[in-house]
Amino acid sequence: MYTVKETYFTIQGEGFHTGRSAVFVRFTGCNLWSGHEKDRATATCTFCDTDFIGTDGPGGGNFETANELANHILSKWPKETGSNPFVVCTGGEPLLQIDDQLIGALHKHKFEIAIETNGTIKPPGGIDWICVSPKASSNLLITKGDELKLVYPQEGAEPSKYEGLEFDYFSLQPMDSDNLEENTNKTIAYCNEHPLWRLSLQTHKFLGIP
Repeated sequence: MYTVKETYFTIQGEGFHTGRSAVFVRFTGCNLWSGHEKDRATATCTFCDTDFIGTDGPGGGNFETANELANHILSKWPKETGSNPFVVCTGGEPLLQIDDQLIGALHKHKFEIAIETNGTIKPPGGIDWICVSPKASSNLLITKGDELKLVYPQEGAEPSKYEGLEFDYFSLQPMDSDNLEENTNKTIAYCNEHPLWRLSLQTHKFLGIP
C-alpha cells in the first residue's frame, strides 16, 4: 500500500532541476515531524512548509500496488511530448514508502526518477537523481548522491559540515520564514564567498505555481 497526499504536473521550482517539467508525487508521512503544528516545536525538523498529512490533495489517494501508482503517475504526464517523463518523489519523507517494486514500475514507463529526501533512510537502488536536504539534528545516512540542497541558515547545519560529502552539486536555499529577505541576503553572500555552493530559490512560490 502506498499513501500519497497529492500528484500533479508542474515545473520544478527549486534546486538543480529548476525550470524542468515534472510530475510531483508527495508521499504522506515523515520521520522528522508528525506534520501536526502541536508537535512542531519539539520536532527534529521545525521549519517544514509542507502539508503531507492525509490523501486529500489533488491526485492523492491510496494505491494497493506499485503498478497502480505508476500508472496513476503516468496519467499526469502530457502525452506525445517527445521526451521521457520525469517524476519527483517528495514528502514528507518519500523513502518511508519508495521500494524496488515502485522503482521498477516507473522505469517500465521510462520515467527518470528523482527524490527529495532528508537523507536519514538508505535508498533502494535504481533512483536516477538523489537530492538530500539535511536537517541539523538528524542522523544523516545518505552521504553521496547527485545534489545536496541545504536550507540556510540552520544552527548546527553550517554548510562547511557537508562540503566533504560525495555530491555532484551543492545548493544553498534561503529558509522561508519571517526573515526571508535577511536569509536570502545571507545565502547570496555565502554563495559568493564559497563558490562550491549554488544559489537555490523557491521560484514556484513567487511564480504562483504548485
